[in-house]
Amino acid sequence: MPHLRFSTAGESHGPALVALVEGVPAGLPLLAAHIDQELARRQQGYGRGRRMVIETDHVEFLAGVRAGETLGSPIALLVRNKDWANWEAIMDPAPRPEDDTPEGRKRQVTRVRPGHADLTGLLKFDRDDARDILERASARETTARVAAGAVARQLLAALGVRIGSHLVHLGGVDAAVPAELPVDLNAAADASPLRCLDTIAEQEMIARIDAAKKDGNTLGGICEVVVTGLPVGLGAHVSWDRKLDGRLAAAICSIPAVKGVEMGMGFEAARRTGAEVHDEIVPAPGNPRTGNVRRVTNRAGGLEGGMTTGEPLVLRVAMKPISTLMRPLQTVDVKSGETAAAAAEHSDVTAVPAMGVIAEAMAALVLADAVLEKFGGDSLGELQRNHASYLQRVAERLG
Repeated sequence: MPHLRFSTAGESHGPALVALVEGVPAGLPLLAAHIDQELARRQQGYGRGRRMVIETDHVEFLAGVRAGETLGSPIALLVRNKDWANWEAIMDPAPRPEDDTPEGRKRQVTRVRPGHADLTGLLKFDRDDARDILERASARETTARVAAGAVARQLLAALGVRIGSHLVHLGGVDAAVPAELPVDLNAAADASPLRCLDTIAEQEMIARIDAAKKDGNTLGGICEVVVTGLPVGLGAHVSWDRKLDGRLAAAICSIPAVKGVEMGMGFEAARRTGAEVHDEIVPAPGNPRTGNVRRVTNRAGGLEGGMTTGEPLVLRVAMKPISTLMRPLQTVDVKSGETAAAAAEHSDVTAVPAMGVIAEAMAALVLADAVLEKFGGDSLGELQRNHASYLQRVAERLG
């Protein structure tokens, strides 16, 4: 059983999104502002659609927080959908008179979109209207994940862990990555319209977004997530489901439209020799997080044998182009069985910058679970003492 677990509920155009986070120790400082900051970051990025204008996400605590601190009980978070006012008749949970007419409710989706959950979900759950599928499959659900991840991020921050991300590829354009990333990676990335550190490449990316929008098309890309301050030894080699790289990959790949994740060198490691891949280790007194050693390089991306090394954790996340095209692809109308143009819901041209923020949240949730697995503690103070004691012992080994 996970030490920290979360679940979400809600539809894209329903009344609200809900997240339930369990396992957070008591005494963790937590304000709505901590979560709202991450929700705002998720909504940024050039190439986003009209929904980002409609919604200004704000969290409400329903349980688990009092006087600005967690209680140790489940934390319930609510984010209302402002667009619900325009969709109430369509998404009403109660039966409506039009449900029994041949036309049914408005905004039915029977011209299923290639690349989306529409068709497979409709067949699996035996529905007639793909809206019953797409409303939950929508990336709007990740709002609740980011809210939950903001709680996990606060827990990690209390142990000196920082999480950031930046865009490294979009629409066929690679960004140059500086040899040394900014200490406050998110401050630098968030100042950019695409969360990209390469201003020259970014201008070409923006031009390609504009061209794709004009053509009714969409673009995918890659973000890099970097986590610093992690201690050596999170995760374990002993069983497949305790390996931290596997847990991170599963969480990241659950993000809508994400099709790949790499740790460190990733697939490039398969093309190199061992001498070009593995990180040499040298003494580094005074660095207990890594056991008083350091890797000369960090090609492993901070993970060896399913465990953290104490070096920066580096993940690269690939997102395919969004499946809703304003110039729709060919599909089948499941109501008539005839060939048709796919449905076109309002959509983004690209959401890769936002995906990086979502990937941060999912990484935070996995890492917070691994921290609680390793150190335990019913209160934040107990967790911090256990963490400090462990680092002291690790430092003594090669001190």
